[in-house]
Amino acid sequence: MNDRITKSYWIHGLSPLHVGSGRGVGHIDLPIAREKVTGWPYIPGSAVKGVLADHHHASAGKGREDCAKKKAAFGTAGDDSSNAGALVFSDARIVCLPVQSLYGTFAWCTSSMVLRQLSRDLTGVVPGLEDLKVPSLSGEKALTSKETVLGDDTLYLQDLDVPSEGCDDVGKWAEFLAGQVFPEDEGWRGEFARRFVVLSDEVFNYLSEMGTQVDARIRINPENGVVATGGLWYEEALPSEAILAGMVWCDKVTVKGVSEDELVKGFCSGKLGLQVGGKATVGRGRVSLSFQGE
Repeated sequence: MNDRITKSYWIHGLSPLHVGSGRGVGHIDLPIAREKVTGWPYIPGSAVKGVLADHHHASAGKGREDCAKKKAAFGTAGDDSSNAGALVFSDARIVCLPVQSLYGTFAWCTSSMVLRQLSRDLTGVVPGLEDLKVPSLSGEKALTSKETVLGDDTLYLQDLDVPSEGCDDVGKWAEFLAGQVFPEDEGWRGEFARRFVVLSDEVFNYLSEMGTQVDARIRINPENGVVATGGLWYEEALPSEAILAGMVWCDKVTVKGVSEDELVKGFCSGKLGLQVGGKATVGRGRVSLSFQGE
């Protein structure tokens, strides 16, 4: 992959996001997808690629050259000539989990392990990332930027009271991440920096499990207007304002006359408003997807 054109992509949830993993076995009937090892929420790369393919198939022109590029980028179906396409999307991994806060309304929470994984994955893809130092902390402690609005010495996140202190390295991370997610919005870059917090891995793991949104849904019996038998279920969603990141690169192009550079710049540039995951008819899955770096 080192000799391929590679970009990062950043997903900012504008509404609760439900990318499911099938029927649950606990009290949540429809849980969200989680990584096996960490248990953190994520979005499969196949979901991102599928949504982007649908977006470009619906909006792009229908000329011969345009069709060839789309086939090269996203692949074709069929028993004889099917292929997966040249664009490769990694999974979108969690970067910041939004958590309710007594002060500042909510906090964009991350952890040392999340930042280490992000630095490992995107160093060399996003300029400036290699210069950032990942802060280390353990136990119930938090680090914030110096201009935080989340509290002076203690953060009140959901049902947790977490001692906190300002940190210059956290301020640099906040500035970097804000520039990736809100590259053209100075106001939101400032809001992000004031609400950004680095937690210990243990506290972040707890919040990633207990801090997601769980809604009760019902199905009405049209004959009598009451809840149908067995028509109550609970579904989980990643809260709005969640931030995730991944990579996209171009593998070998099998369509003649189409270059890797054309595919990456043609389909993986700029900022897009998309719908990702299920439950679209009740407003789930509105996201802002932006591509950065090369």
